[in-house]
Amino acid sequence: MPAEPAPKEPLWRDVVGDVLRRERLAQERTLKDVADAARISMPYLSELERGRKEASSEVLAAAAHALGLGLADLLARAHHQLVRPARPLRSRTAPRSTEAQSRFGDVRLAA
Repeated sequence: MPAEPAPKEPLWRDVVGDVLRRERLAQERTLKDVADAARISMPYLSELERGRKEASSEVLAAAAHALGLGLADLLARAHHQLVRPARPLRSRTAPRSTEAQSRFGDVRLAA
């Protein structure tokens, strides 16, 4: 039986757009209000929210500030949305020593 294909990774622009839209709606603000405050066009903000455009860091910062967020806040929220609990990896080889295993517990690095 073939293995299931891995789920598609979301695009960064989709995740950032979703964060912008959720924050705007949580504040009960219109596209026009936020676009005006950010000094970007309303259609462009709409395209950002829908993940249709890749925004520059300057535009992202302006949109974030218009929502009362810093650029770091926006990026942290997007990052949080992307991070999934790491699933345990099966080791192909046995641990080198029980001393190493006991020192580090069940710590694993994921790429």
